[in-house]
Amino acid sequence: NVDRVVTVDRLGDASQIVSGTTRVAEEPDRVMIAELAARFVRDAGLIDEPEFSFQAGAGGMSLKFVEYMGNYMREKGVVADFARGGSTGLLVQLLKEGLVKYILDGQSFDLEGVRSLRENPNHVDTNPFVSYNWHSKGCFAPRVKVGVLGATEIDFDFNVNVNTHSDGWLLHGIGGFTDAADAQVTIITAPLVRKIHSIVMPRVTTVTAPGETIDVLVTDHGIAVNPRRQDLLDRLKGSDLPLVTIEDLHRKAMELTGGHQTEARLGEEVVAVIEYRDGTLIDSVRRVIAD
Repeated sequence: NVDRVVTVDRLGDASQIVSGTTRVAEEPDRVMIAELAARFVRDAGLIDEPEFSFQAGAGGMSLKFVEYMGNYMREKGVVADFARGGSTGLLVQLLKEGLVKYILDGQSFDLEGVRSLRENPNHVDTNPFVSYNWHSKGCFAPRVKVGVLGATEIDFDFNVNVNTHSDGWLLHGIGGFTDAADAQVTIITAPLVRKIHSIVMPRVTTVTAPGETIDVLVTDHGIAVNPRRQDLLDRLKGSDLPLVTIEDLHRKAMELTGGHQTEARLGEEVVAVIEYRDGTLIDSVRRVIAD
């Protein structure tokens, strides 16, 4: 039943098709992290490999990473086989310049992305139920050479949490995090300390992505490479990147926070389970004991 018909001058405002996160980082620590991540890709020789491709999100650090990657690709004359979107104006510019052959797009984060998807045949719409489906022959998540993601927590085994806060309360939806983490080299970018909370923990509150899928942590206090990836460490011999262990980063975080370590107070009741992208249940979320 229709109760009212209302006439309006226009349906929505296209200029507002932009996420609040899709602004290039300008804070010095965020810029440093983005530059270190891009330098890692360059110095490890990943940018020079055949079929080079990358994925970065729409957050400020990810956008800055794309900006730096574009500069390094111009310097070296490198053309990426594809970039995985969410698309933004920065990614569209790389496509226009011929630095990226294709954008394989799961979503458009701004009007430049929307316009490019409409006009450029090399900007390809993809369905995540195919492109990220573990059981689909069209799944290309593991074909992405480098994926750059953020994180709430990461532990000594490189397990990553983006499901809950350190106090155990649930966060927002995680989107395609675990799918994107199936890249050949998965890089986590994050400030070492948020407010008074270390992002490096002996053990994460909740395991969203298992440590065997996470290869590198880039922070404003150094870069930790997963010991499983000795091949990456070998590639970086002679590099001036600030390489440290993840335990070193935790010790530094404890210095910066005065030893503060947030611990969740959890009961026994399970309120959610964590399902990995292949359907495996890898962790559970227990009810927070509220004061």
